[in-house]
Amino acid sequence: MTSSFEPYRKNFEDRITSIVCASVVTLDTKGRTRTRMLHPLRELDGDAPVGWIATGRQSLKAKHLEGNPYLSLTYWDPRHEQVMADCKTEWVEDKAEKQRLWDLFKSTPEPYGYDLGAFWKDVDDPTYGLLKCEPWRIELWTVAEMSTGQPPQVWQP
Repeated sequence: MTSSFEPYRKNFEDRITSIVCASVVTLDTKGRTRTRMLHPLRELDGDAPVGWIATGRQSLKAKHLEGNPYLSLTYWDPRHEQVMADCKTEWVEDKAEKQRLWDLFKSTPEPYGYDLGAFWKDVDDPTYGLLKCEPWRIELWTVAEMSTGQPPQVWQP
């Protein structure tokens, strides 16, 4: 394991861009898991990946994240090439950053990007929430590798 993300970057990007949607797990107010499918966007912040989720500020996941700001994202494909990212989240309140991400979601080619205008009027819509996901652990593995005894690739900043 190394703190640099570079050795993991290609496998990570190949997998999440081909899979697109992730299963996202939060804990509810009683400590029970809750899973949903979301469409995150990612970019690099220096050498570290950062995930972005556009979501409703009054959503159930927003309530869950009030009590526990951590979530887990899992990308899976039929070839069993997985990516699991455990992240700490924070809501972005800065209007310029929300606009930058609004534009990034829209300018990123489909299916990875999409127009947030399909869900919110504009960046000033009070129900538009932007969730920053900073991974504290990413695990990449395939069934083929594990069946030969290879351990998963694990990155931690």
